[in-house]
Amino acid sequence: MWRNPSAAGFTLVELVMVIILIGVISALGLGLFARSSTFSPLLATQQLESATLLAQQAALAGNAGQDSLSVSSGSGEFLFTVGSREPFRIASGNTSLSVNGATFPITFDHFGRPETSGNSVQFTFSGEPTYQVCLSALGAVYRGGC
Repeated sequence: MWRNPSAAGFTLVELVMVIILIGVISALGLGLFARSSTFSPLLATQQLESATLLAQQAALAGNAGQDSLSVSSGSGEFLFTVGSREPFRIASGNTSLSVNGATFPITFDHFGRPETSGNSVQFTFSGEPTYQVCLSALGAVYRGGC
């Protein structure tokens, strides 16, 4: 068969679906390692980053109802919830979470930016050691202070 060389490549829909699948697989794969009885603040920061990226990908794909992130703590565990999905649980141990710059749920717009009135959001897992995660006003998620 003859193929037109200008028609080579991937469509935007294919690329977005691959990004969403990678996010889902990484969120599920992280769960395999989170079932241990000891708490790691680093694990919580990684789960927060993964959940944030999953909510951003849903917003970019136009999946209304799946484009929000919520983190709560109670009865010795942290709950990470993306949209209406089943929350992911991690034992909190002696660690507490403080959030500066937003209230939950954090919703993302169609550009993947958090709808937090242009403010960055600082997450701090206080424990031994203490870890910080920043969600910038433009949607970048990274470890460290804002």
